[in-house]
Amino acid sequence: MKDGLLLIDKEGGLTSHDVVQKVRRILKQKKIGHCGTLDPDATGLLLLTLGTATRLTRFLIRAPKVYEGVLQLGVATDTYDASGQPVSTAPAEAVAALTREQVAAAMKSFEGDIAQKPPPYSAKKVNGVKFYELARRGEDVPDEPKDVTVYELSPLSDLENGSLRFRLACSSGTYARGLAHDLGAALGVGGHLAALRRTQIGSFTVEAAVNVAGLEETVNAGQTPATAWVPFDRIPLPFGEVTADPQQETRITHGQTVLVRELAGDEGDWVKLINRRQELIAVGTVVERIGTAGVGIVQPRVVFR
Repeated sequence: MKDGLLLIDKEGGLTSHDVVQKVRRILKQKKIGHCGTLDPDATGLLLLTLGTATRLTRFLIRAPKVYEGVLQLGVATDTYDASGQPVSTAPAEAVAALTREQVAAAMKSFEGDIAQKPPPYSAKKVNGVKFYELARRGEDVPDEPKDVTVYELSPLSDLENGSLRFRLACSSGTYARGLAHDLGAALGVGGHLAALRRTQIGSFTVEAAVNVAGLEETVNAGQTPATAWVPFDRIPLPFGEVTADPQQETRITHGQTVLVRELAGDEGDWVKLINRRQELIAVGTVVERIGTAGVGIVQPRVVFR
């Protein structure tokens, strides 16, 4: 295990950075990154890039995410989740009067392209300072909405004492606890995120992941976690793929443009470039389309071999 993707099932109480540090120690490898932060209280899928694969992080981090969580209505907190302090509490009878159908309708209204304001206690930065650092100092946090997409927000259970399980499918950068807070406000009773588990990132699912303890046990036994490890050349990328012939491969490894056929995508789109041995040699962009027969010129941007 040196260059590739490692699927980790993060436990609660650890930051994403904590997980990276633990994996570095277990694998005795320094060059490790991750593809999308999970809050400390959240659990579930964390994608780690190892070695050369760290150069693919910027492409993998954009993948859509799927979560399952618990919404608690009736109490809003300053952090928008269960770790914060209550800032408002609704009358018990107002919460009890809500139905699953009402909550489902409110959830439906958040689906689609929306402008979401990041929670005040978040790692988003302004002038190099994280929002939560400003919030803890009692300073105003900038009101900077971000365009995100919610593909699905739906209930998975009935309401019980204001608590309801839900499923969320969304674009990268969406704050689940922000949605919980805004949903509570839309229902007129306030709310916060009580629990969250990430179940999917792109085509990767948490069922294939390994927890940190399991990874250490596997490595100590001299083995590789079968489903949790994706070798570098097999990493799926969210764009088209082109197979280069030997002459093209030489040009690509020198950073030179190549003329390719059967090209999917428009000018400016990214392309995965592999050789006939199915090895990933580079990632490039389409710089020119020629005619309508799928012919175009690709410029290598990130060369691996």
